[in-house]
Amino acid sequence: MKKSIFLFSAVALLSFSAAAQEAKEVQDGFKFETIKELPITSVKNQASSGTCWCFSAISFLESEMIRQGCKDKDLDLSEMFVVSNAYADKAVKYVRVDGHLNYEQGSSAQDVLFVLREHGVVPNEVMPGLNYGTTKHAHSELVAGLKGFMNAILKNPNRKLTTAWLPALKGILAAYLGPIPENFEYKGKKYTPKSYLESLPVNLDDYVDLTSWTHISYYEKHPVEVADNWRWGAAYNLPLDELVEVIYNAIDKGYTVAWGADVSETGFTRDGIGLAVDMEALNTVGSDQAHWVGAPDSRGRRAINGPVKEIEVTPELRQQGYEEKSTTDDHGMHIYGIAKDAEGNKYFKVKNSWGSTGKYDGIWYVSETYVKYKTMDIMVHKDAIPKDIRKKLGIK
Repeated sequence: MKKSIFLFSAVALLSFSAAAQEAKEVQDGFKFETIKELPITSVKNQASSGTCWCFSAISFLESEMIRQGCKDKDLDLSEMFVVSNAYADKAVKYVRVDGHLNYEQGSSAQDVLFVLREHGVVPNEVMPGLNYGTTKHAHSELVAGLKGFMNAILKNPNRKLTTAWLPALKGILAAYLGPIPENFEYKGKKYTPKSYLESLPVNLDDYVDLTSWTHISYYEKHPVEVADNWRWGAAYNLPLDELVEVIYNAIDKGYTVAWGADVSETGFTRDGIGLAVDMEALNTVGSDQAHWVGAPDSRGRRAINGPVKEIEVTPELRQQGYEEKSTTDDHGMHIYGIAKDAEGNKYFKVKNSWGSTGKYDGIWYVSETYVKYKTMDIMVHKDAIPKDIRKKLGIK
């Protein structure tokens, strides 16, 4: 009797193990193999702040500095130094255009370049930007206060502003993010923000913005038409296939890419996957791919646990998404590598700024199809662009 019970228990245990293994295989249906990856600094957390534009561009520039020989193993530039200066610069323009400007938390990678050119930069330890009682970034109260102040200033009945309003606004910023340091010491050396930037191996004039839309002539430069581009920075417009070619060429030649994209699609999960899911195929009764995709949550998002069929992306489909606002300027990230799944499909390895979250500790695997479909713009070193494309753009 005891032997029978033992055998039954053993069989049951094996059955349970097999079922558990099968469930694990379904859960872990993605088997990624890295083809190439380039050096990046550690994953950061923008937390409750709309500052992905800064986190992604700073991460990109840190990788560029490493590529160009930076010897500082602790390289970690202050995002909040950039953000604070950008909020102040944005306030000046907000006043100049009588409030007809998007005074919100968002911006662009080009804004980071502008701030560094005009103001320099500091290490994160010099200005972490957490002066308001939390250990993580949270900017809703800050921006509400800045906008309230700015809108009150614009209603000045005299219609003649004093010289006090801008220092007053910078006082709000200093209270929340810390004062902008005029001088500081780092690793035994004294710097100003500009002299510290000069000590780093980077030439800010080497970076260009690229995009791909059909309503703009190809190979011409045009302002990026999104509300967060408050500095009205311009990007070169490329055919879609050439834009993707630039990304592959960049990684192949040792350059990473700052990536602005829409992440509102069902296939951009919170577990580290980005796929342009073919929803029509997914919703077909008896679909082979249905077992890889979970039920939608309250926000319409699904867990994707294995490769699924993706849509066919054309320039016209991209443009349609842009025109009907299903493709918007959501999020900035940092592309630093290429991988493939078990079926040979290619993915870009992407460093996010949501902390060490998801299945891959803050790293996303985003399919080539998703990148083609939902890219708003990219920033690269000009030498990362293939020579024939660079010639068409007139970039030397």
